[in-house]
Amino acid sequence: MKGNILTPEGWVHGELRFKGRIEAIDGTAANPDANGDDYILPGFIDVHVHGGAGRDMMEGGDAPHVIAALHARHGTTSLLATTMTAPPEDIERALNAIGAACKERGKGEARILGVHLEGPYINAAKLGAQPPFAKEATLAEIEAYEALAPMRVITVAPEIHGHIELVRLLADQGVRVQIGHTSGSYEDGVNALEHGAAGFTHLFNAMPGLHHREPGMVGAALAHAQYAEIIPDLLHVHPGAIKVALRSIPHLFCVTDSTAAAGMPDGEYMLGRQVVHKCMGGVRLADGTLAGSTLTMDGALRNLVKIGLSLREASRRVSTNAADYLGESERGRLAPGCHADFVVLDRDLNIKAVYIEGEAV
Repeated sequence: MKGNILTPEGWVHGELRFKGRIEAIDGTAANPDANGDDYILPGFIDVHVHGGAGRDMMEGGDAPHVIAALHARHGTTSLLATTMTAPPEDIERALNAIGAACKERGKGEARILGVHLEGPYINAAKLGAQPPFAKEATLAEIEAYEALAPMRVITVAPEIHGHIELVRLLADQGVRVQIGHTSGSYEDGVNALEHGAAGFTHLFNAMPGLHHREPGMVGAALAHAQYAEIIPDLLHVHPGAIKVALRSIPHLFCVTDSTAAAGMPDGEYMLGRQVVHKCMGGVRLADGTLAGSTLTMDGALRNLVKIGLSLREASRRVSTNAADYLGESERGRLAPGCHADFVVLDRDLNIKAVYIEGEAV
């Protein structure tokens, strides 16, 4: 594959040779603006995917495969299947299907690396678009879920009774605990980070904002976090606020928080047990509350460039940072020995080709 190849060291104009993994990158350092060739970037990594192609992860069955295929066509080469706040039987149904999909990647599908359990361990006062099934977490319940599918990220509200102790236990087991859907204070956020919390779920959304006398959970993130998710659909977060986060959080990374409405026309879709409406470029509950997004990661990349990031920096925010966050050292970068997960973009940043573990999508 020939073009302008983005390596960890910078742009190379030349050829990427691969099978299931990258074998070599041959070429010379170059300014990609000096020629008209395609861009070859690391495949996108999305740690927050609820749905797509009219399907929702909470359905179970073949939904994870259909969703992974939709996102693969938009350049996502690996993802975390994300659940909703729901009764245990609903979560178990979803995890059974996700666990099976983690074991075997279907043709043309993004690799499902595991689960992002977004709820039910959140604050009932900050549900956002989550159904009203929030509850206190127990280690026994999480271990039962882990037996069904690999827990990679778990969102919790740290101010809920017993959660701060659980943060440390989960962090010690290698789970990335994120702070989200929370009414907690700045102090609650700092305490959670000190106990091993690793990031923040869709920064700015469903958490107390920044005030100069009450910095809130957003203040804790901006002052102390190394990692956080952000949704760059330009609806959930104003471009100016995205720039604030980019200056403050060294390894900020982008997610879609995509729903069944991603890749679909306007209309009604399901998000867990909630009916959501796709209209005016977004997804909302009947009362107008934003309810996930229709974003795909190629759109996220274009939006970052639109608000002023270089293509190299934007690529890091949709790929490498998330890989590092998850400890996936062989994804999210183009280097010999890494999985051949990459996207080919034209000069307008539209997808021309996607390769996942060497397979053309």
